[in-house]
Amino acid sequence: MSFEGVHRVYFLGIGGIGMSALARWFAHEGYNVSGYDRTPSPLTDELIAEGMNVTFEDSLDTIPANVKKSPESTLIVWTPAIPKNSIQLAYFQENGFTLKKRSEVLGMVTKNFYTIAVAGTHGKTTTSSLIAHLFKDAGKPIAAFLGGITQNYESNLILGKKKSKKQRFVVVEADEFDRSFLRLHPNEAVLTSTDADHLDIYGDENTILDGFGEFIKLIDKKGKLFIQYNAADRLGAARLPKVPTRIYGLRSEGIRAENIQARPGSFVFDYVDGQKVISQLELFIPGFHNVENALAAIAIASAHEITDEEIKKGLASFRGVKRRFEIHVNQNSLVYIDDYAHHPEEIRACLSSVIAMYPASKLTVVFQPHLYSRTRDFADGFSESLSLADEVILLDIYPARELPIEGVTSEMLLEKINSKKKLVLSKGELMDYLQKSAPEVLVTLGAGDIDRLVPGIASWMNSRQKLNVV
Repeated sequence: MSFEGVHRVYFLGIGGIGMSALARWFAHEGYNVSGYDRTPSPLTDELIAEGMNVTFEDSLDTIPANVKKSPESTLIVWTPAIPKNSIQLAYFQENGFTLKKRSEVLGMVTKNFYTIAVAGTHGKTTTSSLIAHLFKDAGKPIAAFLGGITQNYESNLILGKKKSKKQRFVVVEADEFDRSFLRLHPNEAVLTSTDADHLDIYGDENTILDGFGEFIKLIDKKGKLFIQYNAADRLGAARLPKVPTRIYGLRSEGIRAENIQARPGSFVFDYVDGQKVISQLELFIPGFHNVENALAAIAIASAHEITDEEIKKGLASFRGVKRRFEIHVNQNSLVYIDDYAHHPEEIRACLSSVIAMYPASKLTVVFQPHLYSRTRDFADGFSESLSLADEVILLDIYPARELPIEGVTSEMLLEKINSKKKLVLSKGELMDYLQKSAPEVLVTLGAGDIDRLVPGIASWMNSRQKLNVV
């Protein structure tokens, strides 16, 4: 469980959000890092700017010579997203290289450091990013591997003050997809939610709960579990580990938030945990769900001797993660928010918070469903949560890794949506429609390629704001 003898690391799929964080960590640790990805992206541009050799052609000619010549001292990190017929993958498999999946390598990292792992079907990225920010802001030695790009650091890897390895903390998202979180070695863990998801992998809700139960039983026997109160109820006592367990949530009797105030652009609340109260905390990533995420981060920070004043300061300076309740426009009665939400409960949490912040404004939502199987499995839930909006615009389903399923379309969600206005548009039709309808509070949602529309929408909304056109 070490990287002894490894001098260089080559990534197959280096542009992925999880892969690129690992690539950055290896580069920071002094390894020679290079890799391949199918297409250029802002992330691969950044990796190249940071000194990594990244290629975009799946051929033997593009593999660096120092990698080809040194199978005994080169680690190949790959993702199952790489096609099985990949030329480079076959070459490495057939020529004596050591190949490890991303989840295996992350497991090796967590074995060697004190690890705080954040799991759950929603809230992982924001919670892990906030924990890492509080630690870094307080001067703690931290390395955080994140599933999103933080606004504060413009990166998916956060590095703090480096001391001896025994003192170093690692914060990592524990991803339930493909059961990869079972390779981790957590000293402490957070479990933010256990709602049904990834039924294409797990089959049914009970199997997902069993998976989370297996994960939290990996916690070191001297460690702790911080679990959201609904997640604890759903898991049941039989699945909880035999380590100290603290329950948190907006309505928890344990760690909780009191005196919550929803303001345009922030939420203010008091942190209460039975031992202390931290009053008038201000969080500039709005949302009731983000207050709940903050409770877990505050509890862990307090457990590691970060002071109340440091917590208050760190919380106020946290600017969130791109595409997690990201506010692009918030002036002159015009609001534009973009969010990664792609599950009914995530949508419900996001829209409920928007309504609390702007109760007198018309709410228009643009949603791109993600995966045919998820749309089929949670159709009623999507329709119900989207009905919170005054107007709902559905884009076509983003297929990701899936082939179409007969009868599963965005149109199938429309019938049960109870909003005053609802329609399905193509991505090409959206901008013209928005310009004609002139929304007041606009929210875009989805985990597909809807993010490519965000810059154009934000630019247009900003131009309206400058003209004070409502």
